Amino acid sequence: MKLILSTHNVTLTKAIEDHILDKLDKLEHLDRWTIDARVTLEHDKTRVPEKQFSCSMRIGMRGTDLFAEDRESDLYAAIDLVTKKIEQQIRKRHSKRKAIKHTVASRTKRARQDAHVE
Repeated sequence: MKLILSTHNVTLTKAIEDHILDKLDKLEHLDRWTIDARVTLEHDKTRVPEKQFSCSMRIGMRGTDLFAEDRESDLYAAIDLVTKKIEQQIRKRHSKRKAIKHTVASRTKRARQDAHVE
């Protein structure tokens, strides 16, 4: 997976980069067809202290891209929450695909059974 990491008013340290890479590895484990990830970290000093850090993440994959954004007082908490939101979106997409597959399979099975009975 290709990673594009951009910051605005945030010094990118090795610890922050490792934290993001660790989170992206977990996401890649859930869906191995991810193409790229764009992570943007921002620090806005004009906001209230509770929501100073923002993290947005766009995951490129087949179909529509996944996007999540969050603002927190702690940068690591913002990264964690954005990752959690993306994970939920991946799980939802996976469940939808599985449900469609099962629906189609049950229809064909029913059609075969009905054709066999007659």
